[in-house]
Amino acid sequence: MTTRSRRETVTFLHPARIKGIDRLLAAGSYEVVTDEEMIEGLSFPCFRRIATMITVPGAPPHHHAMEMLAISSVDLADAQQRDAVGSNV
Repeated sequence: MTTRSRRETVTFLHPARIKGIDRLLAAGSYEVVTDEEMIEGLSFPCFRRIATMITVPGAPPHHHAMEMLAISSVDLADAQQRDAVGSNV
């Protein structure tokens, strides 16, 4: 099966909480990687999301390291919506 990864930068203007991440994320930019697989048998290329991950600074005392955490794309969208109205905590 064919898979691909898409990378994007998501920016939070306010400290953010994303369901599944046990700590508050500081305002700033984060890399989000979305893995998708091709749906076979169609007459045109079509992909479905199979994983969404966000890169965040490590939890204390490892704050100089980076972690890639699996998240739900819906939870990310919810956090972005809260950030847009200024109430992400």
